[in-house]
Amino acid sequence: MTTGTAAAADTAEYAEDTALLTAEGLTKHFPIRRGLFGRTVGAVRAVDGVDLRIPARRTVALVGESGCGKSTLGRCLLRVHEPTAGRILYAPDGGTPVDLAGMSERALAPYRTHIRMVFQDPYASLNPRMTLLQIVGEPLRVGLGLTGKDLEERVAELLRRVGLRPEYLRRYPNAFSGGQRQRVGIARALATRPRLVVADEAVSALDVSVRAQILNLLKDLQDEEDLTYLFISHDLGVVEYMADEVVVMYAGRVVETGATDELYGAPLHPYTEALLSAVPDPDPTARRRERIVLRGEVADTSRVPSGCAFHPRCFYARDRCATEVPALREIGGGRTSACHYAEELTLRGVNAL
Repeated sequence: MTTGTAAAADTAEYAEDTALLTAEGLTKHFPIRRGLFGRTVGAVRAVDGVDLRIPARRTVALVGESGCGKSTLGRCLLRVHEPTAGRILYAPDGGTPVDLAGMSERALAPYRTHIRMVFQDPYASLNPRMTLLQIVGEPLRVGLGLTGKDLEERVAELLRRVGLRPEYLRRYPNAFSGGQRQRVGIARALATRPRLVVADEAVSALDVSVRAQILNLLKDLQDEEDLTYLFISHDLGVVEYMADEVVVMYAGRVVETGATDELYGAPLHPYTEALLSAVPDPDPTARRRERIVLRGEVADTSRVPSGCAFHPRCFYARDRCATEVPALREIGGGRTSACHYAEELTLRGVNAL
């Protein structure tokens, strides 16, 4: 028999070391069609061979500029977008991992209750013609078959969990502020008691004061419900507060991964260094950081540059960077980087800028 102490230790080890979801070579290409007959003339490589590991009960942040492919990757993991190639291995509680990417819609249906999403826009993501009972109750009705009083009691409980009064059940979204609407979206995501929640820019549309409240709510719910988060954001200040690990994307590919503290203190890819230079300093009296302003725009994923996709904007680029695609490789200490010169460069973290 396992003692309580041993069981707690096993749980902690599971939480830290076990991958709840793993993407292998995940790819999503959108065809470019032209002409009268819609002939395919190319593809937008929105996600291009991404490997991603999300440990159970942890928060992994996916960061990068707009257009880097992070939201598309999140939607592929939920099968909102059908992956072009690759595997999505999900580990059911106590079960053998299954490949969600290869499942039919019928086979996938039970797993849709395990992985849920919180959307960016709390105004557009809620149907204005539905009450909170209908909005939050829909996944309970469809996924779990709840109806009548059981449904109403469960929705009331969910509203309480996210800081809303249960008597709001029959009100419509237009009666609420942006922060309250996002709480409704979180309640809807939690309705089926998921194990993984994908939060796609979940606070970017909110006021700063409300943003802090929602972030604290997400952290509290994670502790209470043993949730795992994939936190998609372009705001590295928010990511530093929320995430245990960070995955940096550029032009559809992962360019760096690492534990949050280590990555923020000493980035291993020039793109990460540039992103970190924009993180605001919480001390208003501190010397102002030097912002790294990148040249040009994010690489067009329908015409990705040869070699390293970041090389046209990189201040450290050399001849090799224009011709040879860098592999994402282990650098040490659980860190990875897709830079040819990761071991040679001394890049500035948030404390050195």
